[in-house]
Amino acid sequence: MEVDEDPPSSTSTTTCLLNLPPSMSRPTVSLETRINRLIDSNHYHSPSKPIYSDRFIPSRSGSNFALFGLDSSPNKDKKEDSAGSYAGLLKTALFGPVTPDKRDVVAGFSPSGNIFRYKTETQRSLNSFSPFGSEEVTGVNRSSPVKSPRKILKSAYKVLDAPALQDDFYLNLVDWSAQNVLAVGLGNCVYLWNACSSKVTKLCDLGGDDNVCSVSWALRGTHLAIGTSSGTVEIWDALRCKKIRTMEGHRLRVGALAWSSSILASGSRDKKILLRDIRSQEDHVSKLTGHKSEVCGLKWSHDNRELASGGNDNKLFIWNQHSTQPVLKYSEHTAAVKAIAWSPHLHGVLASGGGTADRCIRFWNTATNTHLNCVDTNSQVCNLVWSKNVNELVSTHGYSQNQIIVWKYPTMSKLATLTGHTFRVLYLAVSPDGQTIVTGAGDETLRFWNVFPSPKSQNRESEIGASFFGRTTIR
Repeated sequence: MEVDEDPPSSTSTTTCLLNLPPSMSRPTVSLETRINRLIDSNHYHSPSKPIYSDRFIPSRSGSNFALFGLDSSPNKDKKEDSAGSYAGLLKTALFGPVTPDKRDVVAGFSPSGNIFRYKTETQRSLNSFSPFGSEEVTGVNRSSPVKSPRKILKSAYKVLDAPALQDDFYLNLVDWSAQNVLAVGLGNCVYLWNACSSKVTKLCDLGGDDNVCSVSWALRGTHLAIGTSSGTVEIWDALRCKKIRTMEGHRLRVGALAWSSSILASGSRDKKILLRDIRSQEDHVSKLTGHKSEVCGLKWSHDNRELASGGNDNKLFIWNQHSTQPVLKYSEHTAAVKAIAWSPHLHGVLASGGGTADRCIRFWNTATNTHLNCVDTNSQVCNLVWSKNVNELVSTHGYSQNQIIVWKYPTMSKLATLTGHTFRVLYLAVSPDGQTIVTGAGDETLRFWNVFPSPKSQNRESEIGASFFGRTTIR
């Protein structure tokens, strides 16, 4: 077996080879000769043995010459052109677009080209390697465009006058149904506003001795629960504008309502929470006790397994379907807890907001019973709602700024701060498509804001859209 080695010095005339007698010598091969052989491989033939294939392309028949713009025809007339093209291509691959003089290479073998270095001007286009020529390569993203932040309009696109909308932190007087109908409690009456047609319907009048303290739509959006100042809960068929039943059990006003699939939870100033099964003839099937003051916030988790309640005793409790005592108790808030929202994106993640003396939004994981985060908003937290389309949430505020804030979760960076109300923003609801929110305040207005993107396109407007610009009254 022969071993190719460079001569130890330029003055040596003989080299000992394996399996060769000392009398035989090997001629000296200069570096210039070697590079000439490498570049002009098609013209150089070894005197001792034939060349069956090219040194770098073992089989020309299997090569894709069209990829390099070469002619694969074996025509002898084109042999010189093909050889020259191949030599030029090899020089370009070794030395870059500009080939240095061979003597410069041989003398120091330190060309000023881009061997083993990357330079922008020598990088080839991705399409040049495509088997489809200059056509665009499907599914290949050459440069990832920087995603611009979503623009949120800072002003309400629609305003409804809502006379007699109460300025009471402990009430819940606005809710938006799955049928795109907004329910609003004004004094002793409940009005329905159809977001598709802008039609206003008076659903009920409780009479002079009673007032509406809370409204809440059932999940299908066909039935509305109304909590009253007398302690009763009324169930209404919104399509027929007909009361179905009246349920008792509370001694004082009912300021909080929350539906699961078939269970309605009601919270009262009497500190009790009643669970009502509308399929049962009984007024309530369970009574939950634990709060030491008025219950002002209620929300079921998205799987309907847990109920979160907030009270004027600054407590946040978590209940399950089988216990009359809270399974989790959180006491970190230092003011009333009305604002409660479950994350639709992360199981067990709950957000809660405190009143004027607290001003904080806190995050909890009820699955692991951990306190995740706390954000000081510098103003009373009146409501919280999570977007079902993106991992963001909205908070509404009272003293002292009366603002609406859109937050990015989990960083809690502010995406937008919306202003327009002149009183505390006490009421909040979300449209069924998840794009629009409506806010209500003691300034007796309802304001509509486009804050969230749609689940399919972040540029598509909501169904009720901006075609309903202007200011009208809800009654």
